[in-house]
Amino acid sequence: MTYPTGTTPSPVVSVKPIALPAPGRGADLEVRVSAPTTGRDLPIIVFSHGYGWSMDGYAPLADFWAARGFVVVRPTHLDSRTLDLPADDPRTPLIWRHRVEDLKRVLDRLDLLEAAVPGLAGRFDSSRIAVAGHSWGAQTASMLLGARVLDSEGVPGEDMSDPRVAAGVLLALPGPGGADLSPFAAEHFPFMNPSFDGMTAPALVVAGDRDQSALSVRGPDWFTDPYFLSPGAKSLLTLYGAEHSLGGIPGYSVTETTDESPERVALIQRLSWAFLRSALHPEDPSWSAARAALEEDPRPLGQVRSK
Repeated sequence: MTYPTGTTPSPVVSVKPIALPAPGRGADLEVRVSAPTTGRDLPIIVFSHGYGWSMDGYAPLADFWAARGFVVVRPTHLDSRTLDLPADDPRTPLIWRHRVEDLKRVLDRLDLLEAAVPGLAGRFDSSRIAVAGHSWGAQTASMLLGARVLDSEGVPGEDMSDPRVAAGVLLALPGPGGADLSPFAAEHFPFMNPSFDGMTAPALVVAGDRDQSALSVRGPDWFTDPYFLSPGAKSLLTLYGAEHSLGGIPGYSVTETTDESPERVALIQRLSWAFLRSALHPEDPSWSAARAALEEDPRPLGQVRSK
């Protein structure tokens, strides 16, 4: 394989919008593809944005990953502010499901995406695919890794996991539903009732120790539950002082960032890249090296634990 290394970033080409036909969705699925200008056998990250965002969000992560050897695909989900979907639209109650289907549609049409980006043809490695997401996007991504939504009786819904996905990065992933939800969340977001029992795929869960969500009656530890409640190989990165934006991952300068910290974003960039490199290429030492560097830091911005 040939690909840019983690220490020598490549220039990035980014193409948008690329429309994927989406019968039954009410509109084509528009995506943005970012990729390095050099290298072959490039693994793929499909990224699910948080509520209201779009394919233009999360550039700090997408740019970093793409410059270091990944193809990053960012779809725009139906809840995006750019689409302005009415609250009474019949699709609204099932947007959570449309989101999962959006990610699967991307995986189904990698051939179209590869052909749509100049210079990218023949450079995908479609055998190495990861998903990532932030907040609602993390819940979306987690379902491809095996998480399921429980109904009001606690019965798991449809298994929407995808065997094409080998690993994930789950940023500020909400924890369990039920009694942990605030009354507002329980009334308006019944899909926020996940079971992580089947989330067996390797994943890095990232949580801020000051992420106090209005959607839960719990504290910031609610966002660490997906690590503790899921089986299989998992790692948990807990960021000191981080709120829901985790220092500013949604964008380089956005009003949603209440805890701006370029240093914290840089740590997430390095650790998430290293985790995915090693998860998709088991012989790659990037993750163990990144963990060791964090442990040796005299003033660390967070800590990692694994199981």
